[in-house]
Amino acid sequence: MQTPRPSRLLAPLALAALAAGPPAPESASPAAPALHYPETRRGDVVDDYFGVKVPDPYRWLEDDESEETKAWVRAENALTERFLEAIPERPAIRARVERLWDHERFSKPVKRGGRYFYLRNSGLQPQDVLYVADGHAGEGRVLLDPNLLSKDGTVALSGWSATDDGRLLAYAVSEAGSDWLAWRVREVQSGEDRPDLVRWAKFSGAAWRKDGSGFYYARYPEPKGGEELKGVNQNHQVFFHRLGTPQARDRLVFARPDQPEWGLSPEVSDDGRWLIITAWKGTNPENAVFVQDLRRRGSRPVPFLDRMDAAYEVVDNRGDTFLVRTDKDAPRGRLVAIRLGRPEPGGWKEIIPQGPRRDVLEQVTLVGGRLFALWMRDVKSAVEVYDLEGRKTGEVALPDVGSAAGFHGRADERETFYLFTSFTAPPTIYRLETATLASAVFRRPQVDFDPDAYETEQVFFSSRDGTRVPMFLVHRKGMARDGRNPAILYGYGGFRVSLAPAFSAARIAWLELGGLYAVANLRGGDEYGKEWYDAGRLAKKQNVFDDAIGAAEWLLSSGWTSRERLAASGASNGGLLVGAMLTQRPDLLGAAVVQVGVLDMLRFHRFTIGWAWKSDYGSSETRDGFETLIRYSPLQGVRPGTRYPATLVTTADHDDRVVPGHSFKFTAALQAAQTGSAPVLARIETRAGHGAGKPTQKRIEEVADIYAFLVRVLGASLPEGFGARPAAGGAVLPGAAGR
Repeated sequence: MQTPRPSRLLAPLALAALAAGPPAPESASPAAPALHYPETRRGDVVDDYFGVKVPDPYRWLEDDESEETKAWVRAENALTERFLEAIPERPAIRARVERLWDHERFSKPVKRGGRYFYLRNSGLQPQDVLYVADGHAGEGRVLLDPNLLSKDGTVALSGWSATDDGRLLAYAVSEAGSDWLAWRVREVQSGEDRPDLVRWAKFSGAAWRKDGSGFYYARYPEPKGGEELKGVNQNHQVFFHRLGTPQARDRLVFARPDQPEWGLSPEVSDDGRWLIITAWKGTNPENAVFVQDLRRRGSRPVPFLDRMDAAYEVVDNRGDTFLVRTDKDAPRGRLVAIRLGRPEPGGWKEIIPQGPRRDVLEQVTLVGGRLFALWMRDVKSAVEVYDLEGRKTGEVALPDVGSAAGFHGRADERETFYLFTSFTAPPTIYRLETATLASAVFRRPQVDFDPDAYETEQVFFSSRDGTRVPMFLVHRKGMARDGRNPAILYGYGGFRVSLAPAFSAARIAWLELGGLYAVANLRGGDEYGKEWYDAGRLAKKQNVFDDAIGAAEWLLSSGWTSRERLAASGASNGGLLVGAMLTQRPDLLGAAVVQVGVLDMLRFHRFTIGWAWKSDYGSSETRDGFETLIRYSPLQGVRPGTRYPATLVTTADHDDRVVPGHSFKFTAALQAAQTGSAPVLARIETRAGHGAGKPTQKRIEEVADIYAFLVRVLGASLPEGFGARPAAGGAVLPGAAGR
């Protein structure tokens, strides 16, 4: 689920049923032992929505701190563990996932004051470690190791920002997967922490003043006791923390009590002159921008682009003229120059125009006096280079078809770093010289698999209304279309999130199991810009589910798999997607994996940051919203007496993005309604949240359990030689370069 701001940097929702369709056939898997689900009390709660009575018998499960709920969680976990323990393939799958995961990983370096900051994980460390090096080719040293902050690896480094001279580091930690952040300050040279502590920040970075005297951040009011993980988050405010002073003395810089649903994100321009505050409402792509001249004593933030009529991202500035990427009058994005005080579009200068029909301008950065434009073309990356007047001067030659990210840095720097990945290419980091556009491998991971054994193809299918929808298929070369392949269909379809090609070590295990992995680029994402997004939200949300159903039907009709061997999988908003597929078309799937899903569409807005998702979903607070949501809400779409496919619901006890009550209630309803013998199970993680900051071992165990569940219920088996090392001599990717 996304974070409520238009930028992907902090992507809260960074996250369905009509009457059930025809009865689903029984699973083709071997007969499972009879399941005895925990007794789940049915309450008598009934809500009245505009004269429509809607029962909510499991309302009590929303209280995850009650002893009754805790006992139910223990019973559900015990049932699920007994089921998983009986799967003989489970240990081998877990061992293979762990071995694939065990490879060195790096983030792109960030240069400050001649120092290079980057994250590294040796392979199986619970959390990534922050390093600092004195040169891009030098050996780094550990600056901050979050693995030393807790015994169980559940304290994560969730944000960091160095001063312009590289002398000080602000860093944020979160505990047990929560979105709440605590900011501290560390001296880079000594590695010692200063006494500074800033709490109750959320969905915000730290923006240092140019002189390093302090930083700007955004926070919510301190929650009441017991409400930290489920209380509503509103009234975001921007503060300035001056080094060496207690948080109680932090200066309030910007607040809008008349707009309690606004979220705020502060940044300081590279020249140090401007504080740029981006205001966003929920997950709307439209936002507003305010600026403050930090060189003028006593100045305050003033409106710059404040109509909330489009998406605006400030790229850089020259004095009081700002380069802004926007979708104003350009739904797929363009770059314009806007002078402060002249915000009307008639006064803008267009630098990079909107691209062809299926091209989306994802990002523009200014490094080394050149503009790097990152385009998405049919869900694949292309990078073009322009001068400051918008004349194209070159392209960055990417190594293959896939996804690129990065190209950040200061306007006068002569180098930048970027990452390239695909479904079968682990993320490789390149160093690029801005003057010549020459690239060289900077870090390349070594992963224990043979990439040449697999292939990716992009196909297009027609949705219910005739819309052409793209989908990637990843599988072993030479896979037969005989309808016997176990397949996972993955989707998201919301919040302007694109599912571009990206590597997952764990996914390789599924491919080695003989599985097909299909990624559908559904409406509601940003694959083709704002129009694609708008076609999959609010009253048009059903288009997303129709797209996913169309993808499943295409996989079946094309012979890639069969109903008995097809699983749908999705997380957060993707969990909603799978819940909608499951309840609308239970006949279509052999299995469903519903991860941290938004499943009660009538009450999502009542918890933490859920209200922010109204921009995508609408709300049951209005008649129109209720009438739309009740038609697809998975919880209310569960129908007693239906044969549902095998289902695994996953959530976590510290998820304060999509509270676990969604998953608890959906599991209870589905277990009570299930007529067939296919299992309905819940896997409820402890000391974990929505996903961010989850320790490596917990991730490995969760993925392995999901695959073991699917192997069991889809009737798959481990191929001969599963998990064997590639032959010596070349199939494994080479080791880290430049070290």
